Amino acid sequence: MPNADLPDRCTSVADTVVEAAQATRPATDAAPGSAAAPPVKLKYPAPAPRPTQEGPRGIRFDFNDGFRVTVPENGRPWKVRLTDLDSGIVQFEAELRAGGIRSAKRYYARYRIEVFQPGESVFVHDYSAKDQEVLVQIPVGTLGDPIGWLPYAVKFREQHGCTLTCAMAQSLIEIFREAYPDITFLAHQEVDTQRYYATYSIGLFFDDRQAICQPRDFRQVGLHRTAGYILGVDPTETKPRLFIENDTRPIAEPYVCISVQSTTQSKYWNNPEGWRAIVAFLKDAGYRVVCIDQKAVHGHGEVWNHIPESAEDETGDKPLAERIRYLRHAAFFVGLSSGLSWLAWAADIPVVMISGFTHPINEFQTPYRVINFSACNSCWNDPQIKFDHYDFLYCPRHKNTPRQFECSRLITADQVKAVIRRIPGFGIHDRQGTSDLDRRTASEQ
Repeated sequence: MPNADLPDRCTSVADTVVEAAQATRPATDAAPGSAAAPPVKLKYPAPAPRPTQEGPRGIRFDFNDGFRVTVPENGRPWKVRLTDLDSGIVQFEAELRAGGIRSAKRYYARYRIEVFQPGESVFVHDYSAKDQEVLVQIPVGTLGDPIGWLPYAVKFREQHGCTLTCAMAQSLIEIFREAYPDITFLAHQEVDTQRYYATYSIGLFFDDRQAICQPRDFRQVGLHRTAGYILGVDPTETKPRLFIENDTRPIAEPYVCISVQSTTQSKYWNNPEGWRAIVAFLKDAGYRVVCIDQKAVHGHGEVWNHIPESAEDETGDKPLAERIRYLRHAAFFVGLSSGLSWLAWAADIPVVMISGFTHPINEFQTPYRVINFSACNSCWNDPQIKFDHYDFLYCPRHKNTPRQFECSRLITADQVKAVIRRIPGFGIHDRQGTSDLDRRTASEQ
């Protein structure tokens, strides 16, 4: 069987196809908050050229990027049947002299494979990942997406008892590897595709109208929960564990971390007075305010965004471990629908998220979400709209009108202040300068 991958971007494919030619794997789209410039359509490693598992009489099969089976030419016809074990429905049945078939569905399903020759059943196999090598592929180029997705791969390992490998960006491997010693973490270029019984690729697929790559549209179930549906596990959100070697407090006084930058203007807090007012508000409450964005200035063309002058500048290309250290000891975090918000959530501190571009279902649950539903909102989660990563001034409903970016422009500083005041212990510090969050943590231990 030739090495046949998905058509690019999950365009039309029949439910089950007879393999005949090569194609390219679908690219995944970065989610709001990607730390990189407009994302490159990075492709996952292709599955092994032929199925990795051996059956009798030269039959080969696996579940790498969908179900695959090949049969050799031996002078007698073969019949291959594929049944969904959970529903009992026969998904596919075909006769062939030689070659192979492959399912179009790429997400998790429990299949039974049956192979016949005239007058006899030659091979039956029910999907079981127990003690098998399984690969979960997570795309590079984003920060928030993998943080939200990894816990679902962990759930898959726990549910199936498999030997799990997660392929992802090296920068993320460094904060996950020690926290999950039972999982093998590899960069994509390190993956040996010959060894896996099953492979599942996580991503955000905008054009998957036939539900080939994802059983539910990610815009309707949430950025992180889509991984739960792809892997067939409980989609309830769970925070990942993080590991850093140096977990000392970086600042003695009470402080708050903020993040004001994003990848396109629609993701920013576009109220022109917003950040200046919030930084002043936080300082008046007794906090130092530290900006931990990657970039102090970011934009495109004639539009550039600067971090607040009154905030302390800790921007730069710093290791994620250093960002985590600042976050863990902060009283709380104020940011956007961004990767740093997901990192703050994983660091287990209160997260104030300012976003009108995404619907609250898109991100993790936080009681400190700030959105103005009276304004235009949630275009990212509208299945009728496809996000354009390459248009920095993207505003699909109101571009070049007075209403452009009103989803965040009409979120006021007073609205954000009111949400911050709800954080337990806000503005209360002891004489040693220890934040209330630190005291709460100590009392819980």
